[in-house]
Amino acid sequence: MTHDKILIVDFGSQVTQLIARRVREEGVYCEIVPFQKAEAAFDQMKPRGVILSGGPESVHEEGSPRAPQTIFEAGVPVLGICYGQMTMAAQLGGTVEGGHHREFGRADVEAKAPSQLFYEVWRPGEHYPVWMSHGDRITKMPPGFQVAGVSPNAPFAVIQDETRKYYGLMFHPEVVHTPHGAALLRNFVRKISGARGDWSMRAFKDEAIEKIRAQVGKGRVICGLSGGVDSAVAAVLIHEAIGEQLTCVFVDHGLLRLGEAQKVVHLFRDSYNIPLVHVEAEKMFLDALEGVSDPEVKRKTIGRLFIDVFEAEAKKIGGAEFLAQGTLYPDVIESVSFTGGPSVTIKSHHNVGGLPERMNMKLVEPLRELFKDEVRKLGRELGLPEAFVGRHPFPGPGLAIRVPGEITREKLDILRLADDVFIEEIRRAGLYDDIWQAFAVILPVKTVGVMGDGRTYDFVVGLRAVTSTDGMTADFYPFDMAFIGHVATRIINEVKGVNRVVYDVTSKPPGTIEWE
Repeated sequence: MTHDKILIVDFGSQVTQLIARRVREEGVYCEIVPFQKAEAAFDQMKPRGVILSGGPESVHEEGSPRAPQTIFEAGVPVLGICYGQMTMAAQLGGTVEGGHHREFGRADVEAKAPSQLFYEVWRPGEHYPVWMSHGDRITKMPPGFQVAGVSPNAPFAVIQDETRKYYGLMFHPEVVHTPHGAALLRNFVRKISGARGDWSMRAFKDEAIEKIRAQVGKGRVICGLSGGVDSAVAAVLIHEAIGEQLTCVFVDHGLLRLGEAQKVVHLFRDSYNIPLVHVEAEKMFLDALEGVSDPEVKRKTIGRLFIDVFEAEAKKIGGAEFLAQGTLYPDVIESVSFTGGPSVTIKSHHNVGGLPERMNMKLVEPLRELFKDEVRKLGRELGLPEAFVGRHPFPGPGLAIRVPGEITREKLDILRLADDVFIEEIRRAGLYDDIWQAFAVILPVKTVGVMGDGRTYDFVVGLRAVTSTDGMTADFYPFDMAFIGHVATRIINEVKGVNRVVYDVTSKPPGTIEWE
C-alpha cells in the first residue's frame, strides 16, 4: 500500500475506534495498534503522523503504559488525546499529577493562542464545547510547549509545540459530543501531517484483490456465508480475485430470519454464479443449544459448530487450503484488549485469533481493515444490489442472541414472524434507511393477558431500533407512538404466542460493544 498513513497508538480508550473512523472519513488510511506493538508498527508503516489515544490508566502510577520513545525521536507530528496527551507530556519532561478536580462529560474550552490545529475552526478568545473524561492533569508543561486552550478544571486543556508539531488535547475530539472535533482531527491529519486523502474504496478493492491473489496463489478457498452483508461482500471480492478457486459454504443453522436462506442461495447461485454449498444444519445446531441459556456459551457453541461444518465441507471439496470469512476491523480490535490479551467476552463467535490447528487451514480475511460503513461502500463498488448492501447488520450467531434464555423451535418461530412484521412496517413507512439496525427480541418471560373473551399466558416481544453512523454509539429511533401501536397490534393479532409488545428506548453509549 503506497498511501499516506496515520498510526493510532491504543492505550485502551473505549472510543479509540472513533479516532480511526474520523481519520478514514478524511480519505486517509490509518491503523490502530496496542501500545506494546507500536514501535514495530511505526517502523513498518512509516506513518505521516501519530495519534496517541486515551486510556483508563494514570500516567503518574508505576508501570503505566508509555508510547515508544522512537516516535518522539522520528520527527513526525504527534497528537496526544487525554491519556495520550499526558504520557506525551511526561515522556518529554513535563509533570502529571492525580488528585485534582476531575472533569467528566461536557465542558467549555477557551482557545488561548493561534494554532495550526485550530485552523479555520477555533479562534483565540472564543469558547467551545468539548467532551472531557479525565481525573489527572498536567501540572508542568514539557520544555518547548505552550498552552493553547484552557477549561475551568484543566489549565492545560490544549498544549502545543508547533516547532516539533506536537499537540495535546485533554478532551476527546473523536466523539460527536465535541462538535468541532472532527475538524480538529482533519487539521492534524491533512494540514499538520500532510497526509493525502487518497484512500478510497476503489483503491482498496484493487489492492485487496492483489493481496488475495498473492496470499492464495493457486490454492482453493472456502468462504463461510452467514447471510449478512460482511460475508457476502467478502465472497464477491474473493471471487473477483480468484474466480473458480472459491467455493462458498452457506450454513443454515436454523437461526436465520424468515426466508433468509432462500435469499442467500438465490443471490449467489443465480445472480453471481458462485459455486455454493448449502448445508442444512438446523438439527445439529438446535440440538447442541438445547437447554443452554448463557449467552457466551451459545456464542461459543455456535462458533465451534461452524468450524466443524467448514472442516467437514473442506474435506468433501478436497484441497481447500484457506477459509475466508467477513471479519471486520472492529472484530479485530475488540477481540484484543489494549494490553494485548484476548478478550473472553467480546466477539467470541469470530475466529479472529486463528483456526484450530487440526483444520490445517489458513484464514483469508479481506475486510479485516474495514469498518461496517466502509464494507457497504465496497459492496457498492463491487456491484452488489443496494437492497442487499443496505441491509441492517445481522449477528453471526443469528437469532440465538435474540432469544434470551433457552432456545426452542417455538420461540424461534414466534421471533421470526414478529421480526418480519416489524421490518415490513418499517419499510412500508419509508424508515428503513434512516435506521442503523432494527429487530425483535423474544423475552424470557410470559404475561397474563386477555384476548377476546379468554385469558392468555404468552410471551412478550421487545422491539429495538437504533440510529448510528458507525455502530460504536447508538441512540433509539424516535418512532411516533402511533407507529409502535400499529406494529404491536399486528404482532399480537398475527403472531400466535405473543400477548404483549414493548419498545426499547435505551441508548448505546460510547464503548458499549454490542446491543443485540
